[in-house]
Amino acid sequence: MTEPDRSSRISGFHTWTVAQRQQAVQEWAALRPEEIAALESGLSLLRADKMIENVIGQHALPLGIATNFLVNGRDYLVPMVIEEPSVVAGASFAARLFRAGGGFKCQSLGREMIAQIQVLDLDSLEEAQKQLREAEARILRRANFLQPGMMARGGGAKSLEVRVFPETPAGPMLIVHVLVDTVDAMGANALNSIAEGLAPMVEEVTGGRVNLRILSNLSDRRMVRVEGRVPAETLAGNGLDGQQVIRHILEAAALAEVDPYRAATHNKGIMNGMDAVAIATGNDWRALEAGAHACAARPGRYTSLTRWQETENGDLAGSLEVPLAVGIVGGATQSHPTARVALRILGVETAAELAQVIAAVGLAQNLAALRALTTEGIQRGHMALHARQMAIAAGARPDEADIVVDQMVKEQDIRPQRARDVLDALRSHSGAIHPMENTDQ
Repeated sequence: MTEPDRSSRISGFHTWTVAQRQQAVQEWAALRPEEIAALESGLSLLRADKMIENVIGQHALPLGIATNFLVNGRDYLVPMVIEEPSVVAGASFAARLFRAGGGFKCQSLGREMIAQIQVLDLDSLEEAQKQLREAEARILRRANFLQPGMMARGGGAKSLEVRVFPETPAGPMLIVHVLVDTVDAMGANALNSIAEGLAPMVEEVTGGRVNLRILSNLSDRRMVRVEGRVPAETLAGNGLDGQQVIRHILEAAALAEVDPYRAATHNKGIMNGMDAVAIATGNDWRALEAGAHACAARPGRYTSLTRWQETENGDLAGSLEVPLAVGIVGGATQSHPTARVALRILGVETAAELAQVIAAVGLAQNLAALRALTTEGIQRGHMALHARQMAIAAGARPDEADIVVDQMVKEQDIRPQRARDVLDALRSHSGAIHPMENTDQ
């Protein structure tokens, strides 16, 4: 498929067989046979043993494709790795709603990461701060000497910040921030190397003692902003018109802004989508979580990462601004074969582009959750998918699972025992399936 012919708006993708989906994605990304094989076999035990310590096996999770994403005028099929039902479906559905309003508009607000150096046992915090300012150019040259490859790619150490903490449980201290443009890498290893390599020079300049030397996962110099509009008429459903749904969504979003108990669940839903893309592409989803939740607490209380409002013409507008440090080179993005294929499917050319897609998925996931919660309720969408997990756990073959699921959903009796009973009846000579009273109440 040529670029103008490609559209991520694929109707009925969820009804296709796995083989049909694989073929569509293979054509989309021009995948080679060995790359399709990597989607099925994933990571070899030999390769896994080189990635972490004490390996005894592997742990697989489903890899799905979210459709309908239109980000900055470009179509994407988005790989997502997650075990939770409804997430991929919710992202795809919400992306279709945003698509009707022109898709997602994203921008990257910088690409610098922070290496932190903690300095203690100082005679004067003010004097040490002054000395660091005077030595800034020399310190930056040393940092770039330590990471010449990053500088060659157009990045490298750009500036210093000095933060003073006169009173802490460990006494007065000074924190040096080295701001580093990591280009298309997430940059954790490079930042840690810079922090450790600069420690002797920082001690020499300040006369203090360096303790911690490590990156910060609050990557607030690497923020991404995404926004989008959803026409009111596309939101109608479950007996509610579009304007009623918008009002309910705004009411729910307001609760997440003022109440940390709701905000925690609200933001968890956003991270459902963002983490799933990070895992698929071999990025550090734990770093994304740390940065996002720290950002959500920066106003002095924990609050929502998204903002929703009604536009002048009555549509729904949403936005998300979040720190997003991801890479397309280095680490598991290169060493894990499935992560490499996921990046091929996405077709992103820079880390900034990947971050923008991930942010769009986060905003889509939030809309999907808010709409479900304020219309039919969250459990209705989960019911069939949860029933399928029960059927598979009971031992149903793929050709049996649909029958078992349909029966349990019809009865609204989704329990492991009922799945086993229905499967046993299906496999019996009569094949008759009788409704059973739900005693698990």
